Amino acid sequence: MLVLLIAGLPTPSQAQAMGQVSVAFAKAGLIVGAGRGRGVLTYRGRDYPFRVSGLSLGITAGASAMRLTGHVSGLREVKDFAGTYDAVGGSGALVGGVGGVHMTNAKGVTISLQGLTAGLEFAANRSGIRISLQ
Repeated sequence: MLVLLIAGLPTPSQAQAMGQVSVAFAKAGLIVGAGRGRGVLTYRGRDYPFRVSGLSLGITAGASAMRLTGHVSGLREVKDFAGTYDAVGGSGALVGGVGGVHMTNAKGVTISLQGLTAGLEFAANRSGIRISLQ
């Protein structure tokens, strides 16, 4: 029984590990918003730069720049991080403010970010975010 239990435990390469993410993102829009940015995923002691772009639909007015940090869960391999994410988030800024977003991709990877926003913007929307590893 002990042998079966040990054999069934995931190996380190199979186990999910948490990652840390930092992103700089700029966006603008009125009803429909668009944005681009760059970031770094830190996963299992290594840094992986990536690019991010997206479109949002909802209440969006203005332009802003954001610096967000957070964590990633559900990663089994670094390549699972890349892809299209469905995101729900909001932010507000009148010169400065705060924002946050929670997003998930089809591989079960979840990213939760929060941080500071600068600019003049109000947003509460649903977004499609595309992440590509560099």
